[in-house]
Parts: sequence; C-alpha cells; structure tokens
Amino acid sequence: MSFRPFTSVLYVCGLLAPVALGAQGPGVPPSTRQVFPADPKASVPALSQFMGTTTSELADAISRFAADQTALQRRYDAPDSKSQRERMRAFFTTWRERLAEHDFGKLSQEGKVDYVLLDNHLRYQLDLMAREDRQRVEIAPLLPFTDVLMALQERRRDLYSVNGQEAARTLATVTREIDSLRALLEPAPARAGSDSARAPRAVAPKVSRTAGNRAAERLDQIRNTVGQWYRFSSGYDPVFTWWAANPYQKLDESMRRYAQTIRQRVVGIQVANAAPATVAAGGAPGTGAPAAQARSAAAANEPIIGDPIGAEGLAMDLRHAMVPYTADELIAIAEREYAFNEAEAKKAARQMGFGDDWKAAMEKVKNAYVEPGKQPDLIRDLANEAEAFFGRHDWVTIPALAREDWRMEMLSPERQRVSPFFLGGESILVSYPTNDMTDEEKMMSMRGNNPHFSRATVFHELNPGHHLQGFMSSRYNPHRRQFNTPFWNEGMALYWEFFLWDHDFHVRPEDRLGALAWRMHRSARIVFSLSFHLGKMTPEQCIEYLVDKVPFERANSEAEVRRSFNGSYSPIYQAAYMLGGLQLRALYKELVMGGRMKDREFHDALYRGGPMPIAMVRARLAGTPLTRDGAAPWRFADQLPPHRPFPVR
Repeated sequence: MSFRPFTSVLYVCGLLAPVALGAQGPGVPPSTRQVFPADPKASVPALSQFMGTTTSELADAISRFAADQTALQRRYDAPDSKSQRERMRAFFTTWRERLAEHDFGKLSQEGKVDYVLLDNHLRYQLDLMAREDRQRVEIAPLLPFTDVLMALQERRRDLYSVNGQEAARTLATVTREIDSLRALLEPAPARAGSDSARAPRAVAPKVSRTAGNRAAERLDQIRNTVGQWYRFSSGYDPVFTWWAANPYQKLDESMRRYAQTIRQRVVGIQVANAAPATVAAGGAPGTGAPAAQARSAAAANEPIIGDPIGAEGLAMDLRHAMVPYTADELIAIAEREYAFNEAEAKKAARQMGFGDDWKAAMEKVKNAYVEPGKQPDLIRDLANEAEAFFGRHDWVTIPALAREDWRMEMLSPERQRVSPFFLGGESILVSYPTNDMTDEEKMMSMRGNNPHFSRATVFHELNPGHHLQGFMSSRYNPHRRQFNTPFWNEGMALYWEFFLWDHDFHVRPEDRLGALAWRMHRSARIVFSLSFHLGKMTPEQCIEYLVDKVPFERANSEAEVRRSFNGSYSPIYQAAYMLGGLQLRALYKELVMGGRMKDREFHDALYRGGPMPIAMVRARLAGTPLTRDGAAPWRFADQLPPHRPFPVR
C-alpha cells in the first residue's frame, strides 16, 4: 500500500548482478531471514555486464536536466516567490525549445521514449505552474504582503548587503498590515454610541474555505522562509540584530496569530489559543521540535478540507499520466472491479459459513490479530513466505542483494494517525499500537493489521514490490527516476497482488478475504478521490463511502481520507494503484499471453526500463510507433484479461 508522498521511498546505492531468486540458503530457519548470501559473488557483478548498457541517446541529457533543476531549486529557495516562478518557468520553457530542435526521427525507440517522457514532464511542469498561478489569485486577498516578505530572502540569495534599519521598517510595516487583516476577520467589537456615529468598517476579504486553508498553509511556509532569512544575519551582524530583532519577533507572532485566525474564521477549524511556539536553541519562534510535534498532532484531529482541482485539473493530470479516459469513465471501471471483488468476497464468506454476509466474515478475519508485540514476527514470516513462493517459480529476477538488504522499522504513533497500515520501500515500516494509544486506537490498529490483510500486501511493499522497484530503478536507467509516476510504482506493486491471486497464492477463504479487502479499497480509492476532485463528494462522504464499501475500521477510513487530501499526494495518486495495475494486466495479456514474451522476460523488462507512464512501458516493450507527441491513445480497459474467479469447491 505504500502510503508515501512519493516520490516513493526509492533509494540509491551500488550495482547488482541479475541473479534469479532461489530458495533460502541451507540452515536458514523459516522464522529468521537470509542476511548474507552463501556465495558473496552472487551480489557482485562482473564489470563486463555494464559495457554498452545505456541504450537511450538522451539519457545523459535527462540526467543533466535533473541536475540543473535541482541546482536551481536550491538557488531559488523562497517558495513560490516571484523570482522562483520566473526562473523555473524560463528553465522549463527553454528546455522544451531545446528538445524541439532535436531530430526526433533519428532517435532509437529508447531515445524516442525518453524524448516523449521529457517533453511530457516539461509540459506538465508548466501546466502546474499555470494552475498555481490561478490558485495564487484566489488567496491573494488574504496574503497581499507575500511578495514583500519573499523579496527579503530573494535579495539575500542575490547577495545584496542587508540594511538593518530598512529591513526593520519593512518588518514593522508588514506587521501592521497583517494585524489589520486579522482584525477584519475577527468579530467586530461592540462600541457605544449610535450606528450613525460609527465610521464604516472595512470589509474582510472574501475567500472560500478551501482557499482559506490553502492561505493558512502558505502563511506557515512564508513564516518559515522569513525565519530562515532572519537567522542568517541575526547575531552575526550586530547592527542588523540591533534594528531587526524586535520587529522580527513581532512579525513572527503576528503571522502565527493570523494563520490561527484564518483557520478559525475562514476555514472553521477550532484551534486552541496556544502560547507562542517554542524557540529552538539558537533559533527563532516557530522552529522548535515541540511546536512542530504539537502542530502535527493537532493536524491529525482537524477537519479534512482538501483542495479539489475540478474536472479540468483531473483531465490535465490524466493527460500527463497518458491515461486517455475521463474521470467519470475511470469511476465506472472502478465500479466494475468492485463488483467482481464483492462477488468473490461472498464466495469466501459462504465457505466460512456466513452465507453472503461477507462483512460478517471480514469481522472474523479482522479479529484474528496477533497479540501485542508480535507484529514484527508476523511481517517477517509473511515476507519469507512470499519470497519462498516466488522462489518456486521463474516469474521475475530478485537479486540476492535485494533479498539481503531490506530492513524493518516501526511507525511512530503520530505517523500511524495518517498511515494506519504498514509502509514499504527501502524498509518495511510496521504499524501496530503503542502503549500510549487509547484502547480504541489499539483495537483499530490491531484489527486493521490482522495477518490476513497483511499477507496480501507484504510482498507489495518488499519483494517484488516497492523494495525491488527502488533497488532496480537505482541500477537500471536511473535517469528515468525523473519520470516516476504512481501508475508505475503503485500500479506495479498492485499488479503483483492481481498476479498472485491468479496463481493461487491465496487458497484459504480468510486469506482471499484479506486480498479482496485491499482490492475493494483500491476500487473505492478511485471512486472517492476522483469524486472529491469533481465536487461530487465531501471528505465526510468519502469516509462514509469507505466505511460502507471497504471493511476498514472507521478511524482507518478517516486516516485514509485525511492522507488523500492533505496535500501529501497528487490528486490522482490514490486512483493510480488499481488503474496502473490494470494497465499492466492489459500489457501482460498483449505480450505474454499473446506469446511475444515469457513471464520473467516481461517482468524483468518492467523493472529495468525504469519508472514512466505505463503507456510508455508499452511503447518500449511492444514497439509502439511514437511521434513527438507520444503514442496513440491506449484504451487499456478494452483489452483486460478476465479476473480469475476462485473455483467453488
């Protein structure tokens, strides 16, 4: 399930040998793991394997683009400032112009793939900037002082000398402006005298609740940037400190109170009237760890607001993902998938003696949780079971080092509030209750992480899922990590869930229900996330939809919706799990079931090609004709193989 702002947890390190997965070494008990290969040479490749392995003429150009983009983002680090916007827009535009100068027809298929990927990425970055321009206009009435404050950091990066007296004057002026804006949002004070004697009160800025929430988050960001600017000279420049210390402290407190007022009066979040934030040693207000932890804990209990992007925004994001469907068409696909899952859940429920009451059967499954403290043992054993199952088949290469190097850690209680299930990638992050949780929170966590639910997703997180993805993408075509998409990383991990279902990994009805719970979840994700962005569902309705359609605990459903709309994920991220998995199923049917590739050849090619929209994976492996604009639209849902219904015994 890999709940990451993801930019997934992919990591970079050395080289690998393409060694097929085999059984664990002799003498390794099933309750432990292999920590060192019997033959160390199995994880150290011969250097001849790397001679001439770069097949795209544009690989170096894309690596250069990524390095230059990173350099500029570090240089122009006043977030969303005027200078940053202008420089990045010029950067993306110029790269598109340079790309258009290249002779597309002379490129190999791999080079054409990279051309299309880079142009698609550049166009999307410019589209995102245009979207952000529109969003900035919506919040401008609440934050008219933004450019003035961002200019402080911009001038520092331009290496101008700071004038302490002028800086202090700017800070004081903005403080007065912020205090005036905050006063307009507060209730008008009662005053004596007749109404006719009162001077007319200025009108408070009118913005939507969504825009208000965005403004409050932006104000937090501005406050942090101004703090960075101030700390550069504070204490080092005695004249600056003499002039600016007091005005800065007043401005920082003014911004803190204004953000609180926006959240209360515009967004409708009842924020406790907290004392000024803790000051870190040598730092400034708003930078202390206790303050950050308190804000994180408070955010876990705030109303879920979100920021819907509408049908036009979804169309833009789907175009970038090369998914030629409307949001409504994708919702219809999800509902068809859900119908299959529900029918299979009823089969398993009947086998367990519950008739068609699959929800009652799910309750029994959830109550099969392990005792406190034993969840790490369960995850270890499930990972071993999955690797052993893959070891008995020739489906995919899992290098010896990829089986050796993953680690296990525990999720903090704070993170579990928004990630109630374990995560994976470089490490497997186990979610299970701690002693300071309430009894209700403990039961929610234990039931939601029961063995049957967990069995269906440990391999999604580790091998051959996210861990193997990160391992391989850092070693093969690493320049394409720039084009990472949840349709590739989440879709491929979910594809393996489909694949193992079709190959009888889940035989017991309880295990089938565990797998189906997640498949129902991924169908529901498409429906509720796209419906929210279309304005058809509120966050509260999304929670109710999950509670009704997916056998999750209510707190877990709320955490799922909160995480989906808190800005950590792109708007179509949650839909990408099942849609990416379905795309890969359609491609498997075309290439493997169609006799053009073998299982292992197909799966290895997915990993070694690097992350990208699945339509471009198809272009690579099927030799789809490409133009500068990409491939012809691929209506993958029309080419899906049927799901394998479990035989009734």
